[in-house]
Amino acid sequence: MRRLTGNTSAGRWAVVCVAQFVVVLDATIVTTALPAIGADLGFPAATLPWVFTAYTVVLAGLLVLGGRVSDLGGSRRVFRLGLAVFSVASLVCALAWSPASLIIARLFQGAGAALLSPAALAALSDALPRDAARRALGWWTAAGAVGGASGWFLGGLITQVAGWRWVFAVNVPLGVVAILWSLRSLPGPGTVKGRETTLDLPGAITVTTGIGLLAFGLSEVAHHASDWTGWAALSASGVLLAAFTRIERSPQRPFIPSGLTRTARVLRGFARTNRPTRQPLLPAGFARTAGVLGGNLTAAALTGATTPAMVTAALYVQDTLRLPPAEAGLIFPVFNLAVVGGSLAGPPAVHRLGVRRTLLIGFVGVAIGVLLLLPLPADGLPLALLGGGFAVMGASLGLASVASTTAGTAYVRDADRGLAAGVLNSSAQLGTSLGLALAGPLIASGGPMAGYRAAYVLAIAVAAAGLAAAFTSPHTTPQTAPGTVPREAPQQARQEVPQEVRRSGQGVG
Repeated sequence: MRRLTGNTSAGRWAVVCVAQFVVVLDATIVTTALPAIGADLGFPAATLPWVFTAYTVVLAGLLVLGGRVSDLGGSRRVFRLGLAVFSVASLVCALAWSPASLIIARLFQGAGAALLSPAALAALSDALPRDAARRALGWWTAAGAVGGASGWFLGGLITQVAGWRWVFAVNVPLGVVAILWSLRSLPGPGTVKGRETTLDLPGAITVTTGIGLLAFGLSEVAHHASDWTGWAALSASGVLLAAFTRIERSPQRPFIPSGLTRTARVLRGFARTNRPTRQPLLPAGFARTAGVLGGNLTAAALTGATTPAMVTAALYVQDTLRLPPAEAGLIFPVFNLAVVGGSLAGPPAVHRLGVRRTLLIGFVGVAIGVLLLLPLPADGLPLALLGGGFAVMGASLGLASVASTTAGTAYVRDADRGLAAGVLNSSAQLGTSLGLALAGPLIASGGPMAGYRAAYVLAIAVAAAGLAAAFTSPHTTPQTAPGTVPREAPQQARQEVPQEVRRSGQGVG
C-alpha cells in the first residue's frame, strides 16, 4: 500500500514537472534554430527575432492573469486547458508555411504556456501531501531551470539532425501524453478557490497589456536600441501599470457612472447584489506578504544574470570558435546537470539554512560561475573554463531558484497560490527580457571578445543586485510544508489567514 501511494504521488508531480520543463524549454530552444527558420521561411532579418519574442512577450504578459484564472477555475482543469492550447499551437508552429503563420502560432503557444505554468505549481501543491509537496518543489524548479538551460543544446541538435520543424513538433506527443497522464494522476477540476468572486477584468486587461508592452519594449530595445518603438512601448507600459495600481486600490468601484439614468442605477445595484463580487487581481496586501517582494526580485535577477551569460556563451562557441550547432550543444549539458543537482539540493538547503542564506549562497555562486568565463580565449576550445563556469553557475542557479520560489509562495494564502506562481514566472520572464535588452548592445558595441566580456561583467552586476535583493526575503524558513502557517510566519501573514483556517493549521501555501 505504501509503495502504491508513493508511485501515485510520483505520477502526480511528474506530469506537472514535465509540463513545466516544456514551457520553459520553448523560450530558448528556438534560439539556435533561428538561422534555419529564417532561411526556410524567408524571414526578413528585422522580423526573425520575433520568433523568440512573440512567445516570451505573451507568456510574460498573461502569466499573472493565468495564475488568477487557475485559482478561480480550478488548477487541474486550467492545467489541462493550457496543455491543450500549447500542444495545438506547437503543431501549427511545426506546420508553419510563412513568417506570419509561425509568429501567430507562437503567440498562441505563449498564451497556452501562461495558463499552464502557474496552474502546474498550484496543482502540484493541491495534489500532494504537504511533506511530498516540499520535496516535489525541488523537482518542479529543476524542471523549469533545466528546460531553459536545455534549449541551447536541444535546439542545435534537433535542428541539425531532424530539421527546425521538429523543435516545435516534439511538444505535440509530449503534450498528448501529459494530458492523458493528468486525467489519471490529477482527476477532477482541482480546488476552485473563489466561486463567490469573479475575475477583475479591468485589472486583468490593464496589467496584461502593461506587462506585455514592457516585455516587448525590452526585447525591442535589445535588438534596436536607437529605434523609438521600444522606448514608446516602455513608456506606455509605465502608464498602464500605474493605472493598474489605481484600479486595484478601488476594486469595488462601479463601472457605470453615478450621473446616469435611474435604469443604469438599478442595473448597477443588481450587479452588486446578485452577481459575484469582483475580486482584485492582486488582493490587498499581496505585495506586502512576507517573501513576495524578495521572491520576485530574486527570480528576475536569477534569469537576468544567467540568461545573458548563456546566450553569450552560445554565441562564443558558434560565432568565435566556429563549432556546428550540434557539436556546440554538447558543451551545455554540464550546465543542465548542474541545475538539476542544485535544484534537488535546494529544499534541504532551504530547510536547514533558511531562504535568505540559500539565496545569498546561490547568487555568490552565479557570480563566481560567470567570473570563470571572463578569461575565455579567442581561439582553441577551453573546455575546462567552460565546464567549470557552467557547473558552478548551473548548480547555484538551481539552488537559488528553489529558495526564490519558496520565498515567493510560502506565505501567500491558499486562494492566491496560482496567482503567486504566475507573478513569479512573469518576473522571471521580465528578468530574461531585461538581461538580454542590456546585454545585446554591449555584445554588439565592440569586437567579439570585448563584447562578450562586457556581457559577462553585466551578468555579474545583475547577480550582485540579486544578492542585495535577497535581503528583502524572510530570514527564517517555513518549518512546515506549503499550505500551512509556519511558526516563524510574520504577524502580517498570520493576520491574513481566516480564523477558521488558522484553527485547522492550514491556509498559507
